[in-house]
Amino acid sequence: MKLDKSNKLKIGLTIAVMIIIAKLFVIQIVDEKYKIDASNNSMVYAIIYPPRGIIDDRNGKILVGNKIAYDLLVTPKEVEEFDTVALCRALNVDETFIRKKMDEYYRDRRKIGYQSVVMLKQMTPEQYMKFAEIAYKFPGFRGQARSIREYPYNAGGNLLGYVSEVDADFLKTHEGYAAGDYAGKTGIEATCEKYLKGEKGYNIYLRNSRNKIEGRYREGEMDKEAVPGKNITTTIDAELQHYGQELMQNKVGSLVAIEPSTGEILTLVSSPGIDVDMLADIGSHYNEILSNPYKPMFNRAVQSSYPPGSVFKLVNGLIGLQEGVFTPQTEYPCNMGYHFGQNKLGCHDHRSPIDFEESIMMSCNAYYCYVLRGILENRKYGSVAEALDVWHRYVESFGFGKKLGSDFPSELGGFIPDSKYYDKVYGEGRWKATNVISLSIGQGEIGCTPLHLANLCATIANRGYYYIPHLIRDSEEVPIDPKYTEKQYTAVDTVHFHEVIEGMYRAVNSGYGSGGTATIAAVEGLEICGKTGTAQNPRGDDNSVFICFAPKDNPRIAVAAYVENASFGARWAAPLASLLVEKYLTGEISEGRKALEQRMLEGNLLDKVKTD
Repeated sequence: MKLDKSNKLKIGLTIAVMIIIAKLFVIQIVDEKYKIDASNNSMVYAIIYPPRGIIDDRNGKILVGNKIAYDLLVTPKEVEEFDTVALCRALNVDETFIRKKMDEYYRDRRKIGYQSVVMLKQMTPEQYMKFAEIAYKFPGFRGQARSIREYPYNAGGNLLGYVSEVDADFLKTHEGYAAGDYAGKTGIEATCEKYLKGEKGYNIYLRNSRNKIEGRYREGEMDKEAVPGKNITTTIDAELQHYGQELMQNKVGSLVAIEPSTGEILTLVSSPGIDVDMLADIGSHYNEILSNPYKPMFNRAVQSSYPPGSVFKLVNGLIGLQEGVFTPQTEYPCNMGYHFGQNKLGCHDHRSPIDFEESIMMSCNAYYCYVLRGILENRKYGSVAEALDVWHRYVESFGFGKKLGSDFPSELGGFIPDSKYYDKVYGEGRWKATNVISLSIGQGEIGCTPLHLANLCATIANRGYYYIPHLIRDSEEVPIDPKYTEKQYTAVDTVHFHEVIEGMYRAVNSGYGSGGTATIAAVEGLEICGKTGTAQNPRGDDNSVFICFAPKDNPRIAVAAYVENASFGARWAAPLASLLVEKYLTGEISEGRKALEQRMLEGNLLDKVKTD
């Protein structure tokens, strides 16, 4: 039987009406969620804030924990006449504070409506108890518990970061937050915010026609429990981090330590840094921190782009060996430096000529000028520009000139020049190897972070590969990106690293007076391998640089020390780095090095650093 158009229309309308009725039935009868949402004017939601996840070090020591504080909430529509003096006495605040707040709420009464607003943040438990005893006298006022951060261990203020109340800009770009919520703003607190924050819960209360709270809605059946944040285990060694901070006290620079076999960051010190006591109450100290001329919030370990100085000779040497422009047995002369035309790149006094291992041991500048010219003037390339771009690709394979991809926020990529850069500076085809000869000793336009240098040291310790440095350890609750477990190989064959390591070993362990530039870093039985660096600084004294790893075989720690305006590498950076290595591997500083340790702890170089 065929249906006419009229019947079809009736059937269609009937079906549509039935669908609407079914949806209304679900909304009004079945689904409590819609009923609750529609009844918001008669319901009061008391937010339950979850405790943030705990941050541990690699050995289970708590770096960041929680303690209870209370906010004083006010629902202006429920407030009746009250004794201002009594409330002020209980809260330990001035009368003008209460009067000012109440005037503010009155002006904004339409905007606030039946909402509760925070009058006083982070009351101590003692302060809250005084209020709680007389709270019945103050309708419309109530306390709300929340956890705030505490720091049992003074290790890594810059590293850990701080938590503060979200602002309007944050709310625009982050879903699930509301005014009054807190979030991690810097450091690990920011990096792991999605894990640490947890989920808010709530209790629902009924309000009667006179705006009085009658009781729990459906006896709490529709309440939601808060879900605590997930705990984070870091790669940091709290004891070592604390010791590194003590060593860097009153100095400007960084100490970074990495476990070569995993890429896990053991220590990441930026000095001057933020004391954890300030983190606990960042609001009170924020202006003080901002006005500090040494910029303690600026994390030099990952955000400062420095010239690497002589430690970069190791990279040039490895590239030269891979390119076949010299061999470990090749000897080059040094007459207090490298002479080209009317120019000279100076060097200190040492025996001449020397081979490759000796050039590392003595940190000879001239040797690496010959090496770089050999790389850039290699006839298998059509031009110096082409050869420089090949050199650039080698250098990038060591992690330089780009962000390493660590899980620390605001990491800087540094800079490695290529032919296009020098074409802009000198003009295309109008520059040659001697124009860029300072690259041979880690000067010129090269820029890198202390994290890059620590990673270079770990790469050499591993004989040609590295794991991307990272701060968070893998766990079931908080898995890390698989990239942190993948080996990142350099473009230099493993076979060439042996001579570099021997040269670094001799630099530290050759004995006083035998030419080694880093003998001050030697520790009996630890087989430390290291390389000093002195980086030119246009703003005062040279920067002191040192990288080292130990033991020589199966290395457990690789360290980079970078100290601004601290002269040559052996004066400050080498002792600092070697003390960190000794502390980590043995747990204490040997008696014969106690005086050196004391000198490092008491050393004050702040006056040498020029601030803006």
